[in-house]
Amino acid sequence: MTTSPVLDFKFAAPPADPSAPHSAPHSGASPGMVRDRTPKPLRNPRLRGLQCLRCDALYPVTLTHDGCPACKREGVHVALRASYLPDGPADTLPMPYGQGFTLGEGNTPLQEMPELARQFGIAGLALKDESCNPTGSHKDRMTAVGVAQAFDFDAHTLVLASSGNAAVSAAHYAWAAGLGCEVATYEGLPATYARQLDALGARRYVFADNAGRWAFVRERSQHPGYFALTNYRLPALGSAPLAIEGYKPIALECVTEGGLPDHIVIPTARGDLAWGIYAGFRDLLAAGRIARLPQLWLVEPFARLSRVLAGGAINGSYPGHTAQFSTAGATVTYLQWQAATATRGGAVVVGDEEAREARRLLTAAGVSAELCSAGGLAALKKLRESNAVAADARVVLMLTASASSDPSWPDPVA
Repeated sequence: MTTSPVLDFKFAAPPADPSAPHSAPHSGASPGMVRDRTPKPLRNPRLRGLQCLRCDALYPVTLTHDGCPACKREGVHVALRASYLPDGPADTLPMPYGQGFTLGEGNTPLQEMPELARQFGIAGLALKDESCNPTGSHKDRMTAVGVAQAFDFDAHTLVLASSGNAAVSAAHYAWAAGLGCEVATYEGLPATYARQLDALGARRYVFADNAGRWAFVRERSQHPGYFALTNYRLPALGSAPLAIEGYKPIALECVTEGGLPDHIVIPTARGDLAWGIYAGFRDLLAAGRIARLPQLWLVEPFARLSRVLAGGAINGSYPGHTAQFSTAGATVTYLQWQAATATRGGAVVVGDEEAREARRLLTAAGVSAELCSAGGLAALKKLRESNAVAADARVVLMLTASASSDPSWPDPVA
């Protein structure tokens, strides 16, 4: 493990290619740690490029994700999205790869919660349980598509900034796929995550804050063969655009398993998950498979997106402190702003004590939830009190991970 508090990390020389025959061993594995590759994924022939979320400018698909240059010249930092040729098959969602790498992620259960629905005075409440993915969180959906893109572009290493579920997911998938994995973490990485990363051969680099982590990932991404899975820009843009497409099937699964919901409540940090779900419903609407978009409510541990929706700068910094480990951070992205505004939803601030109280209700109902996911239930309470969610509504809460992967668990005794 290499430790550096430097905020703008610079390499003295390009990093070694882990797939090279004489490269140094990768965290104790055989040199290169690259297993026999699976066949190259089948790229969707209708994938025509990456398109700006704001101005619709079209760009080629690359391993880097630096946002829209045209909007940046106007002082607006906007991510790109996958863009497909129209008139594709109506019975499937457009995805970047028709056949890619998988460990069995997706098709997670939609668990009906009738008692909680009655308690909150609504017609229906269901939990979309993403803890049933291979490594225990929704991140596996994004990682799987990221691995497919790495194979597509002959990358040898995934690199990302994460101190939680994304790091664990990337390390597992990289190990299984025969790719290298390098993770820029915070100094306070929980021991349970560190043990998994080390066991899977991921290299850890420790930094004091986001600026250091993102500078590291940005530097790595400039070298051939390194694919940055997560955000590395400040102001933040979000994760790799094709990888975010991995969240779109959640929309189809919700409709298939339980019908079209009226509202979906989603924990948010920088909005990758929320935007992916929005994009899935947008595609279903365009294909005529649903009649409307559900409203998306993004749950945050302190006011960030809420301040932007009230007129604050989208590229501003909104720091705060929280035990909701998976949704911490001071940044807002155009991704999450669009997911909320395009669906006539919004942002809901849920503090740690409110989230803990909601987690007690979920635990009593037999549901294990990381704190930010439990915060979704507290957000629902607020939405009911304001009548943003009506009594006849059907609501889906996104359960992003269980309490077992949450460093704040167990909660203090009330």
